[in-house]
Amino acid sequence: MARNTHVDADHNAPPVTRILGKYVATHPSRGWSDAVDHEAHRTFMNWLGCAVGAAGHASADAALAAVAELQPAAQATVLGRRTKVDMASAALVNGITSHTFDFDDTHLKTIIHPAGPVASAALALAEHTGASGRAVIDALVLGIDVACRVGNAMYPDHYDRGWHITGSTGMLGAAAACGRLLGLDEERMTMALGIAASQPVGLREQFGTMTKPFHPGGAARAGLMSALLARHGYTSSARALEAPRGFMQVISSKADWNEITDELGQRFEISFNTYKPFACGIVIHPSIDACVQLREQGVKPEDVEQIDLRVHPLVLELTGKKEPGDGLLAKFSVYHGCAAGLIFGRAGEEEFSDHIVTRDDVVALRRKVVATADAGVDEAAAFVKATLKNGRQVEVHVEHAIGSLQRPMTDQNLDAKFHALADPVLGAGQVAELIAACWKVGAAADVKTLVALAQPR
Repeated sequence: MARNTHVDADHNAPPVTRILGKYVATHPSRGWSDAVDHEAHRTFMNWLGCAVGAAGHASADAALAAVAELQPAAQATVLGRRTKVDMASAALVNGITSHTFDFDDTHLKTIIHPAGPVASAALALAEHTGASGRAVIDALVLGIDVACRVGNAMYPDHYDRGWHITGSTGMLGAAAACGRLLGLDEERMTMALGIAASQPVGLREQFGTMTKPFHPGGAARAGLMSALLARHGYTSSARALEAPRGFMQVISSKADWNEITDELGQRFEISFNTYKPFACGIVIHPSIDACVQLREQGVKPEDVEQIDLRVHPLVLELTGKKEPGDGLLAKFSVYHGCAAGLIFGRAGEEEFSDHIVTRDDVVALRRKVVATADAGVDEAAAFVKATLKNGRQVEVHVEHAIGSLQRPMTDQNLDAKFHALADPVLGAGQVAELIAACWKVGAAADVKTLVALAQPR
């Protein structure tokens, strides 16, 4: 029987696997601007706060119970706990917790949350090997560059097919970061990327369940293992990314090779990283921002007759859950996001807890939100109109939400967010020490002091 062939495959694609392998292996330490280096520290700190903040979540309990079945050796720390496991399992669990609250960093061009896979793998390996903080920051910049450049080349087709792009590119970034920490040469770095290319993880069907944060954790573990395998001589195709039946052309009909190679080593994708002020899917943020502004203009929840919301169709495709039954599902409900923004003036992790999501006044206001999809509205924007019981109408248009590149979170905002996440786990005094260590990690001789501060005393 004749088989279908991929007639549209690009047989003349550039050797991007080798190009990226050479780039990660040979790019000089701190070979970027101070602004890029500062963004790397912001990214690291935001990731760490998210991971510590979710350390007590049920998903971490379940993941650790599964890891314990393997009887691992104690090599690396589970952040926010007095627990050490093997480094691959630490990468897995820390990747899970960093994404559990959906509060982590976002590369807006691709909707990749890059630090989850990359930092989780890099820190676990660095703790075990005694690598310097500078080496970790270098690995973070380069690993995120690999993941996001590959993501740029495939987005949006790859995402539209149903892949959770954080997991399905994250293992490449994690492999690059860990390969860098291990000092892999060009050939073995290429092998590490090739091994990782056979391990994409994450389907969008899992959004709203514990398996969504498994994706960055699974990617972190896969990338770390890929680098370790390559270090010991394990081989892969040197064309694993670009070949007609390789990673990119199999899982995406779009493969814009220039997105990988243009300005490589000059433009760093971490420069375009953003940080969430709201603990939910990024497409809800403009709507929440608008409802917070309604509140600031004096609109009270009890006076509202109806809230009309006009957003891009993707918002309702991803977050159109009208009656979320728990906190995880509420993170994919623009209706709940609007209610939280108006009632509380914020939408942190507490506002997505089960008891808030099911509270009578929250449910009642959520049901007054009427959302309309409009392809003419930008994905980053939202139009919100509150009609009050006395007939008065108040309108807000958000072009770019707080936390976007146009309205970025400040360093002080990130400090406050970190405290809100980690204080309940570690205590405010210890968290202040940990924040200070995060800002100076690039100058640290090793990461052991920082990791110790990330454990309850």
